[in-house]
Amino acid sequence: MADFARRSGVEVEVATIEAWDAAGRAFDALVAGTAWHWVDPAAGAAKAAQVLRPGGRLAVFWHVFQLPPDVAEAFAAVYQRVVPDSPFSFRALFPKAADGIRGAGGFSDPEQWRFDWERSYTRDEWLDQLPTSGALTQLPPDKLAEVLAGVGAAIDAMGGNFTMHYATVAVTAARTGAT
Repeated sequence: MADFARRSGVEVEVATIEAWDAAGRAFDALVAGTAWHWVDPAAGAAKAAQVLRPGGRLAVFWHVFQLPPDVAEAFAAVYQRVVPDSPFSFRALFPKAADGIRGAGGFSDPEQWRFDWERSYTRDEWLDQLPTSGALTQLPPDKLAEVLAGVGAAIDAMGGNFTMHYATVAVTAARTGAT
């Protein structure tokens, strides 16, 4: 992503938020799209409090998929067999993000927003994006191939496509003053 941004003329700094040096800069917004689960929620919120101007906003969001029950059962069976320790949902992350913001101090009470939507996928469309999600990015190639084969077979058994229901959930809070 950083290379793509640089090729587009965007200045990029690469670091974890916990180790990032703001070099005295202050910002009006800090947004993390589907990435805050890689951040220590307390340390990330504390860094956000340090770099946001009063009135600035911290906003973190994720797209939580809500599988139809028959699809969920088929996919869960594959995940349980191939990667039994893999999380199948991000729902637990929202309270952690809000608690980290509250614990950092210097923020308004976190708000949670939810936007429901859906998208239909063919087998190939789903399998094309699946390796980019969460814990699957960390799987060795043989395990990833096994997940893709199992999920692909499950989709084939359901007729080759399915509709995924999503909830995009954001946790946001405004910077109030000094910490």
